[in-house]
Amino acid sequence: MSRGDYKVIHDSVHGSVKVEGFFVDVMHRPEVQRLHGVHQLGMAYLVFPGAHHTRMEHSLGTFHVAGRMADALGISEEDKRTVQAAALLHDIGHSPYSHTLEAVLEHRTGMSHTDVGKAMISGDLRVWDDEEEEVLGPQRTIAELLEENGVDPDLVADIIVSPEDPNPNGQCTLAVDDGQAHFNSDRFLRQIIHGPVDADQMDYLLRDSHYTGVAHGTIDLDRLLDTMEIHNGDVTIRKNGIVAVEGLMVARSLMYTSVYFHKTVRIAEMMLCKAVEHASEEAIRSVHRDTDSSLSEKLFAEGGHASRIMTMLKYRRLYKKAFSLSIGDLDEEQLNILSQLTDYDRRRAKEREIAEKANLDEADIIVDMPSKEILLTEPRLGKTEVPIWNGDRVRSLSKYSPLAKAIQARGVNDWAVLVSCPEKHKERVRRSTERCIFS
Repeated sequence: MSRGDYKVIHDSVHGSVKVEGFFVDVMHRPEVQRLHGVHQLGMAYLVFPGAHHTRMEHSLGTFHVAGRMADALGISEEDKRTVQAAALLHDIGHSPYSHTLEAVLEHRTGMSHTDVGKAMISGDLRVWDDEEEEVLGPQRTIAELLEENGVDPDLVADIIVSPEDPNPNGQCTLAVDDGQAHFNSDRFLRQIIHGPVDADQMDYLLRDSHYTGVAHGTIDLDRLLDTMEIHNGDVTIRKNGIVAVEGLMVARSLMYTSVYFHKTVRIAEMMLCKAVEHASEEAIRSVHRDTDSSLSEKLFAEGGHASRIMTMLKYRRLYKKAFSLSIGDLDEEQLNILSQLTDYDRRRAKEREIAEKANLDEADIIVDMPSKEILLTEPRLGKTEVPIWNGDRVRSLSKYSPLAKAIQARGVNDWAVLVSCPEKHKERVRRSTERCIFS
Protein backbone atom coordinates (compact mmCIF):
# COMPACT_ATOMS: atom_id res chain seq x y z
CA MET A 1 0.00 0.00 0.00
CA SER A 2 1.35 3.42 -0.90
CA ARG A 3 1.96 6.02 1.75
CA GLY A 4 -0.75 8.20 0.28
CA ASP A 5 -3.47 5.63 0.94
CA TYR A 6 -5.49 5.92 4.12
CA LYS A 7 -8.61 4.82 5.93
CA VAL A 8 -10.84 6.81 8.27
CA ILE A 9 -12.30 4.76 11.11
CA HIS A 10 -15.18 6.14 13.14
CA ASP A 11 -14.35 5.49 16.77
CA SER A 12 -16.92 5.85 19.54
CA VAL A 13 -14.44 7.63 21.82
CA HIS A 14 -12.16 9.73 19.58
CA GLY A 15 -14.39 10.30 16.57
CA SER A 16 -12.71 9.98 13.17
CA VAL A 17 -9.37 8.18 13.42
CA LYS A 18 -7.17 8.40 10.32
CA VAL A 19 -4.92 5.43 9.60
CA GLU A 20 -2.65 6.02 6.63
CA GLY A 21 0.29 4.64 4.73
CA PHE A 22 1.83 1.39 5.89
CA PHE A 23 -0.14 1.55 9.15
CA VAL A 24 -3.14 0.32 7.16
CA ASP A 25 -1.13 -2.81 6.34
CA VAL A 26 -0.11 -3.17 10.00
CA MET A 27 -3.75 -2.81 11.08
CA HIS A 28 -4.76 -5.58 8.67
CA ARG A 29 -2.18 -8.01 10.03
CA PRO A 30 -3.73 -11.24 11.42
CA GLU A 31 -2.06 -10.56 14.78
CA VAL A 32 -3.92 -7.25 15.07
CA GLN A 33 -7.21 -8.45 13.58
CA ARG A 34 -7.39 -11.27 16.16
CA LEU A 35 -7.94 -8.56 18.78
CA HIS A 36 -11.47 -8.01 17.41
CA GLY A 37 -12.30 -11.19 19.30
CA VAL A 38 -10.71 -10.27 22.64
CA HIS A 39 -12.76 -8.35 25.19
CA GLN A 40 -10.91 -5.35 26.58
CA LEU A 41 -12.27 -5.93 30.09
CA GLY A 42 -12.48 -9.70 30.19
CA MET A 43 -15.58 -10.84 32.08
CA ALA A 44 -16.62 -7.34 33.21
CA TYR A 45 -19.59 -7.41 30.83
CA LEU A 46 -21.34 -9.73 33.30
CA VAL A 47 -21.51 -6.76 35.68
CA PHE A 48 -21.36 -3.85 33.23
CA PRO A 49 -23.45 -5.01 30.24
CA GLY A 50 -22.02 -2.39 27.88
CA ALA A 51 -18.43 -3.54 28.37
CA HIS A 52 -18.19 -5.52 25.14
CA HIS A 53 -15.47 -3.36 23.59
CA THR A 54 -12.35 -5.07 22.32
CA ARG A 55 -8.59 -4.86 22.37
CA MET A 56 -8.77 -3.90 18.69
CA GLU A 57 -10.70 -0.73 19.50
CA HIS A 58 -8.26 0.09 22.28
CA SER A 59 -5.25 -0.51 20.02
CA LEU A 60 -6.63 1.91 17.43
CA GLY A 61 -7.40 4.43 20.16
CA THR A 62 -3.89 4.16 21.58
CA PHE A 63 -2.47 4.58 18.07
CA HIS A 64 -4.53 7.76 17.68
CA VAL A 65 -3.59 9.23 21.07
CA ALA A 66 0.09 8.34 20.55
CA GLY A 67 0.01 10.26 17.27
CA ARG A 68 -1.50 13.27 19.01
CA MET A 69 1.11 13.04 21.75
CA ALA A 70 3.89 12.88 19.16
CA ASP A 71 2.55 16.02 17.48
CA ALA A 72 2.14 17.82 20.80
CA LEU A 73 5.69 16.93 21.84
CA GLY A 74 7.15 17.93 18.47
CA ILE A 75 9.17 14.74 17.97
CA SER A 76 10.61 13.75 14.59
CA GLU A 77 8.52 12.02 11.94
CA GLU A 78 10.71 8.93 12.30
CA ASP A 79 10.09 8.77 16.05
CA LYS A 80 6.37 9.36 15.52
CA ARG A 81 6.15 6.42 13.13
CA THR A 82 8.02 4.23 15.60
CA VAL A 83 5.83 5.11 18.56
CA GLN A 84 2.62 4.78 16.55
CA ALA A 85 3.72 1.33 15.38
CA ALA A 86 4.34 0.37 19.00
CA ALA A 87 0.93 1.76 19.99
CA LEU A 88 -0.91 -0.21 17.31
CA LEU A 89 0.96 -3.41 18.20
CA HIS A 90 1.29 -3.06 21.97
CA ASP A 91 -1.49 -5.54 22.81
CA ILE A 92 -1.08 -8.19 20.10
CA GLY A 93 0.30 -10.64 22.65
CA HIS A 94 -2.80 -10.56 24.82
CA SER A 95 -4.46 -13.87 25.47
CA PRO A 96 -8.24 -14.30 25.30
CA TYR A 97 -10.16 -12.23 27.86
CA SER A 98 -7.20 -9.83 28.15
CA HIS A 99 -5.68 -9.52 31.63
CA THR A 100 -8.12 -12.00 33.18
CA LEU A 101 -6.01 -15.05 32.32
CA GLU A 102 -2.61 -13.41 32.34
CA ALA A 103 -1.41 -14.82 35.67
CA VAL A 104 -2.61 -18.41 35.13
CA LEU A 105 -1.35 -18.57 31.53
CA GLU A 106 2.02 -17.11 32.43
CA HIS A 107 2.27 -19.79 35.13
CA ARG A 108 1.33 -22.58 32.73
CA THR A 109 3.17 -21.42 29.60
CA GLY A 110 6.05 -19.43 31.08
CA MET A 111 5.35 -16.47 28.78
CA SER A 112 3.80 -13.10 29.58
CA HIS A 113 1.63 -11.28 27.05
CA THR A 114 4.53 -8.91 26.31
CA ASP A 115 6.82 -11.91 25.66
CA VAL A 116 4.22 -13.28 23.24
CA GLY A 117 3.87 -9.89 21.54
CA LYS A 118 7.61 -9.62 21.03
CA ALA A 119 7.70 -13.14 19.55
CA MET A 120 4.86 -12.25 17.18
CA ILE A 121 6.72 -9.20 15.90
CA SER A 122 9.83 -11.26 15.19
CA GLY A 123 7.80 -14.03 13.56
CA ASP A 124 8.73 -16.67 16.15
CA LEU A 125 5.02 -17.04 16.97
CA ARG A 126 2.10 -16.70 14.58
CA VAL A 127 -1.64 -16.55 15.20
CA TRP A 128 -2.75 -18.58 12.17
CA ASP A 129 -2.34 -22.29 11.57
CA ASP A 130 -1.40 -24.11 8.36
CA GLU A 131 -5.02 -24.57 7.30
CA GLU A 132 -5.74 -20.87 7.75
CA GLU A 133 -2.62 -19.97 5.77
CA GLU A 134 -4.20 -21.61 2.74
CA VAL A 135 -6.89 -18.92 2.98
CA LEU A 136 -4.67 -16.02 4.02
CA GLY A 137 -1.79 -16.81 1.71
CA PRO A 138 1.90 -16.43 2.64
CA GLN A 139 2.44 -13.82 5.35
CA ARG A 140 5.50 -11.70 5.92
CA THR A 141 6.56 -11.18 9.51
CA ILE A 142 5.63 -7.94 11.22
CA ALA A 143 9.36 -7.24 11.53
CA GLU A 144 9.75 -7.41 7.75
CA LEU A 145 6.79 -5.08 7.23
CA LEU A 146 8.21 -2.55 9.68
CA GLU A 147 11.71 -2.70 8.20
CA GLU A 148 10.37 -2.17 4.68
CA ASN A 149 8.85 1.08 5.91
CA GLY A 150 11.86 2.41 7.78
CA VAL A 151 10.78 1.42 11.30
CA ASP A 152 13.14 -0.55 13.55
CA PRO A 153 11.23 -3.67 14.72
CA ASP A 154 13.62 -4.28 17.60
CA LEU A 155 12.97 -0.79 18.94
CA VAL A 156 9.21 -1.27 18.56
CA ALA A 157 9.40 -4.57 20.46
CA ASP A 158 11.56 -2.94 23.11
CA ILE A 159 9.00 -0.17 23.60
CA ILE A 160 6.16 -2.70 23.88
CA VAL A 161 7.96 -4.89 26.40
CA SER A 162 9.02 -1.82 28.40
CA PRO A 163 11.98 -3.45 30.19
CA GLU A 164 12.33 -2.93 33.91
CA ASP A 165 13.78 0.44 34.74
CA PRO A 166 17.12 0.62 36.58
CA ASN A 167 15.34 2.88 39.03
CA PRO A 168 13.49 0.49 41.40
CA ASN A 169 10.45 2.73 41.41
CA GLY A 170 10.35 2.70 37.63
CA GLN A 171 10.14 6.48 37.56
CA CYS A 172 12.21 9.32 36.26
CA THR A 173 15.03 10.18 38.63
CA LEU A 174 14.54 13.82 39.49
CA ALA A 175 17.68 15.62 40.63
CA VAL A 176 15.93 18.25 42.71
CA ASP A 177 17.95 18.29 45.91
CA ASP A 178 20.85 20.16 44.33
CA GLY A 179 18.65 22.34 42.17
CA GLN A 180 19.49 20.53 38.95
CA ALA A 181 16.78 19.47 36.54
CA HIS A 182 17.91 16.45 34.59
CA PHE A 183 17.03 12.82 34.01
CA ASN A 184 18.96 9.62 33.51
CA SER A 185 18.36 9.02 29.80
CA ASP A 186 16.25 9.82 26.77
CA ARG A 187 13.19 7.66 27.33
CA PHE A 188 10.33 9.63 25.82
CA LEU A 189 9.48 6.97 23.22
CA ARG A 190 8.77 4.39 25.91
CA GLN A 191 7.01 6.94 28.07
CA ILE A 192 4.48 7.68 25.33
CA ILE A 193 3.36 4.02 25.62
CA HIS A 194 4.43 3.11 29.18
CA GLY A 195 4.71 6.14 31.43
CA PRO A 196 2.95 7.99 34.23
CA VAL A 197 0.87 9.86 31.61
CA ASP A 198 0.77 7.76 28.45
CA ALA A 199 -1.37 7.04 25.41
CA ASP A 200 -2.29 3.55 26.60
CA GLN A 201 -3.93 4.59 29.84
CA MET A 202 -5.46 7.79 28.47
CA ASP A 203 -7.31 5.71 25.90
CA TYR A 204 -8.36 2.89 28.20
CA LEU A 205 -9.68 5.24 30.89
CA LEU A 206 -11.83 7.11 28.39
CA ARG A 207 -12.89 3.93 26.58
CA ASP A 208 -13.64 1.82 29.63
CA SER A 209 -15.60 4.66 31.21
CA HIS A 210 -17.61 5.10 28.01
CA TYR A 211 -18.53 1.44 27.63
CA THR A 212 -19.15 0.61 31.29
CA GLY A 213 -21.19 3.74 31.90
CA VAL A 214 -19.00 4.57 34.91
CA ALA A 215 -18.17 8.27 34.79
CA HIS A 216 -15.03 8.00 36.94
CA GLY A 217 -12.75 7.49 33.92
CA THR A 218 -13.35 10.91 32.40
CA ILE A 219 -10.09 12.81 31.86
CA ASP A 220 -9.14 16.09 30.18
CA LEU A 221 -7.20 14.64 27.25
CA ASP A 222 -6.86 17.95 25.39
CA ARG A 223 -5.42 19.74 28.41
CA LEU A 224 -2.96 16.94 29.10
CA LEU A 225 -1.71 17.09 25.51
CA ASP A 226 -1.54 20.88 25.51
CA THR A 227 0.70 20.95 28.60
CA MET A 228 3.16 18.21 27.62
CA GLU A 229 6.73 18.82 26.54
CA ILE A 230 10.00 16.94 26.37
CA HIS A 231 12.64 18.15 28.78
CA ASN A 232 16.09 16.56 28.72
CA GLY A 233 14.75 13.45 27.05
CA ASP A 234 11.68 12.81 29.20
CA VAL A 235 8.00 13.57 28.83
CA THR A 236 7.06 16.23 31.37
CA ILE A 237 3.95 18.22 32.18
CA ARG A 238 4.11 21.96 32.54
CA LYS A 239 2.97 23.33 35.88
CA ASN A 240 -0.28 24.66 34.41
CA GLY A 241 -1.28 21.07 33.61
CA ILE A 242 -1.18 19.80 37.20
CA VAL A 243 -4.96 19.83 37.62
CA ALA A 244 -5.38 17.67 34.50
CA VAL A 245 -2.78 15.20 35.80
CA GLU A 246 -4.53 15.04 39.16
CA GLY A 247 -7.75 14.32 37.31
CA LEU A 248 -6.14 11.43 35.44
CA MET A 249 -4.81 9.92 38.67
CA VAL A 250 -8.15 10.20 40.43
CA ALA A 251 -9.85 8.62 37.40
CA ARG A 252 -7.37 5.75 37.31
CA SER A 253 -7.71 5.05 41.03
CA LEU A 254 -11.51 5.15 41.00
CA MET A 255 -11.80 2.98 37.89
CA TYR A 256 -9.73 0.30 39.59
CA THR A 257 -11.96 0.40 42.65
CA SER A 258 -15.31 0.58 40.86
CA VAL A 259 -14.69 -1.49 37.69
CA TYR A 260 -11.45 -3.43 37.38
CA PHE A 261 -11.52 -4.81 40.94
CA HIS A 262 -15.27 -4.85 41.48
CA LYS A 263 -15.89 -7.93 43.66
CA THR A 264 -18.35 -9.57 41.27
CA VAL A 265 -16.07 -8.92 38.30
CA ARG A 266 -13.21 -10.51 40.22
CA ILE A 267 -15.29 -13.59 41.05
CA ALA A 268 -16.29 -14.06 37.40
CA GLU A 269 -12.68 -13.62 36.26
CA MET A 270 -11.37 -16.06 38.86
CA MET A 271 -13.99 -18.60 37.78
CA LEU A 272 -12.64 -18.38 34.25
CA CYS A 273 -9.11 -18.80 35.62
CA LYS A 274 -10.30 -21.88 37.51
CA ALA A 275 -11.66 -23.36 34.28
CA VAL A 276 -8.29 -22.80 32.58
CA GLU A 277 -6.46 -24.30 35.56
CA HIS A 278 -8.46 -27.50 35.01
CA ALA A 279 -7.98 -27.52 31.24
CA SER A 280 -5.65 -29.95 29.51
CA GLU A 281 -2.33 -28.96 27.99
CA GLU A 282 -3.84 -29.56 24.57
CA ALA A 283 -6.58 -26.98 25.22
CA ILE A 284 -4.09 -24.18 25.89
CA ARG A 285 -1.25 -25.28 23.62
CA SER A 286 -2.01 -22.58 21.04
CA VAL A 287 -3.79 -20.11 23.30
CA HIS A 288 -1.91 -17.21 21.68
CA ARG A 289 -3.98 -17.88 18.55
CA ASP A 290 -7.31 -17.98 20.35
CA THR A 291 -10.04 -15.40 20.65
CA ASP A 292 -12.45 -15.36 23.58
CA SER A 293 -14.93 -17.51 21.68
CA SER A 294 -12.46 -20.10 20.40
CA LEU A 295 -10.95 -20.62 23.85
CA SER A 296 -14.44 -20.87 25.35
CA GLU A 297 -15.30 -23.59 22.83
CA LYS A 298 -12.21 -25.55 23.86
CA LEU A 299 -13.06 -25.20 27.56
CA PHE A 300 -16.64 -26.35 26.99
CA ALA A 301 -15.31 -29.36 25.08
CA GLU A 302 -12.98 -30.31 27.94
CA GLY A 303 -15.79 -31.70 30.04
CA GLY A 304 -15.40 -32.00 33.81
CA HIS A 305 -14.80 -28.93 35.93
CA ALA A 306 -13.77 -26.71 33.01
CA SER A 307 -17.04 -27.33 31.16
CA ARG A 308 -19.14 -26.98 34.32
CA ILE A 309 -17.62 -23.62 35.21
CA MET A 310 -17.98 -22.34 31.65
CA THR A 311 -21.68 -23.27 31.73
CA MET A 312 -22.08 -21.34 34.98
CA LEU A 313 -20.42 -18.31 33.39
CA LYS A 314 -22.56 -18.62 30.26
CA TYR A 315 -25.74 -18.32 32.31
CA ARG A 316 -24.24 -15.99 34.95
CA ARG A 317 -24.51 -18.48 37.80
CA LEU A 318 -21.57 -16.96 39.61
CA TYR A 319 -19.84 -18.11 42.76
CA LYS A 320 -20.71 -16.03 45.82
CA LYS A 321 -18.56 -14.49 48.51
CA ALA A 322 -18.20 -16.88 51.44
CA PHE A 323 -15.44 -15.12 53.35
CA SER A 324 -13.45 -11.91 53.16
CA LEU A 325 -11.15 -9.87 55.33
CA SER A 326 -10.62 -6.12 55.21
CA ILE A 327 -7.09 -4.80 55.13
CA GLY A 328 -7.83 -2.39 57.96
CA ASP A 329 -8.89 -5.22 60.29
CA LEU A 330 -5.61 -7.13 60.04
CA ASP A 331 -2.41 -6.72 62.00
CA GLU A 332 1.02 -6.85 60.43
CA GLU A 333 1.55 -10.55 61.19
CA GLN A 334 -1.76 -11.50 59.58
CA LEU A 335 -1.00 -9.40 56.51
CA ASN A 336 2.39 -11.08 56.17
CA ILE A 337 0.75 -14.52 56.33
CA LEU A 338 -1.84 -13.59 53.73
CA SER A 339 0.75 -12.01 51.46
CA GLN A 340 2.24 -15.48 50.94
CA LEU A 341 -0.96 -16.43 49.12
CA THR A 342 -0.03 -14.09 46.27
CA ASP A 343 2.25 -16.95 45.20
CA TYR A 344 0.35 -19.02 42.66
CA ASP A 345 1.20 -22.45 44.08
CA ARG A 346 0.53 -21.41 47.69
CA ARG A 347 -2.84 -19.99 46.74
CA ARG A 348 -3.79 -23.24 45.00
CA ALA A 349 -2.63 -25.19 48.06
CA LYS A 350 -4.83 -23.05 50.31
CA GLU A 351 -7.81 -23.68 48.02
CA ARG A 352 -7.21 -27.42 48.34
CA GLU A 353 -6.94 -27.13 52.12
CA ILE A 354 -10.22 -25.22 52.41
CA ALA A 355 -11.93 -27.66 50.06
CA GLU A 356 -10.73 -30.66 52.05
CA LYS A 357 -12.03 -29.21 55.32
CA ALA A 358 -15.38 -28.40 53.67
CA ASN A 359 -15.54 -31.82 51.99
CA LEU A 360 -15.75 -30.19 48.56
CA ASP A 361 -13.80 -30.34 45.34
CA GLU A 362 -10.95 -27.85 44.95
CA ALA A 363 -12.66 -26.51 41.82
CA ASP A 364 -15.45 -25.19 44.07
CA ILE A 365 -13.09 -22.91 46.00
CA ILE A 366 -11.57 -19.64 44.83
CA VAL A 367 -9.11 -17.70 46.96
CA ASP A 368 -8.48 -14.26 45.50
CA MET A 369 -5.47 -12.22 46.55
CA PRO A 370 -5.40 -9.33 44.07
CA SER A 371 -2.20 -7.55 45.06
CA LYS A 372 0.11 -9.41 42.69
CA GLU A 373 -2.38 -9.11 39.83
CA ILE A 374 -2.54 -5.34 40.37
CA LEU A 375 1.22 -5.12 39.93
CA LEU A 376 1.14 -7.48 36.96
CA THR A 377 -1.58 -5.72 34.99
CA GLU A 378 -1.06 -2.06 35.89
CA PRO A 379 2.50 -1.17 36.93
CA ARG A 380 1.66 2.55 36.78
CA LEU A 381 -0.88 2.33 39.60
CA GLY A 382 1.40 3.48 42.40
CA LYS A 383 3.37 5.91 40.26
CA THR A 384 2.26 9.42 40.99
CA GLU A 385 5.68 11.02 40.58
CA VAL A 386 4.89 12.70 37.27
CA PRO A 387 7.71 15.08 36.30
CA ILE A 388 6.47 18.68 36.39
CA TRP A 389 8.37 21.38 34.48
CA ASN A 390 7.94 24.80 36.06
CA GLY A 391 10.04 26.71 33.52
CA ASP A 392 13.08 26.61 35.75
CA ARG A 393 13.53 23.03 36.79
CA VAL A 394 11.73 19.70 36.98
CA ARG A 395 10.17 18.61 40.24
CA SER A 396 7.97 15.66 41.11
CA LEU A 397 4.21 16.13 41.20
CA SER A 398 4.05 15.38 44.92
CA LYS A 399 6.03 18.58 45.56
CA TYR A 400 3.02 20.49 44.26
CA SER A 401 0.10 18.18 44.91
CA PRO A 402 -0.95 16.70 48.26
CA LEU A 403 -3.62 14.88 46.25
CA ALA A 404 -0.94 12.87 44.44
CA LYS A 405 0.43 11.64 47.77
CA ALA A 406 -3.06 10.69 48.93
CA ILE A 407 -3.74 8.73 45.74
CA GLN A 408 -0.48 6.82 46.08
CA ALA A 409 -1.44 5.82 49.62
CA ARG A 410 -4.99 4.87 48.64
CA GLY A 411 -5.64 1.17 48.21
CA VAL A 412 -7.40 -0.16 45.13
CA ASN A 413 -9.60 -2.41 47.23
CA ASP A 414 -10.41 -2.58 50.93
CA TRP A 415 -10.28 -6.38 51.12
CA ALA A 416 -7.13 -8.40 51.66
CA VAL A 417 -8.55 -11.78 50.71
CA LEU A 418 -11.82 -12.93 49.13
CA VAL A 419 -12.98 -16.55 49.18
CA SER A 420 -15.88 -17.53 46.94
CA CYS A 421 -17.73 -20.74 46.09
CA PRO A 422 -21.06 -21.99 44.70
CA GLU A 423 -23.87 -20.32 46.64
CA LYS A 424 -25.17 -23.52 48.23
CA HIS A 425 -21.80 -24.14 49.90
CA LYS A 426 -21.25 -20.65 51.35
CA GLU A 427 -21.68 -21.52 55.01
CA ARG A 428 -19.52 -24.64 54.88
CA VAL A 429 -16.76 -22.76 53.09
CA ARG A 430 -16.96 -19.84 55.50
CA ARG A 431 -16.45 -22.14 58.50
CA SER A 432 -13.62 -24.03 56.82
CA THR A 433 -11.85 -20.84 55.79
CA GLU A 434 -12.06 -19.36 59.28
CA ARG A 435 -10.30 -22.45 60.63
CA CYS A 436 -7.38 -22.47 58.22
CA ILE A 437 -6.87 -19.11 56.52
CA PHE A 438 -3.96 -18.14 58.80
CA SER A 439 -2.51 -21.63 59.23
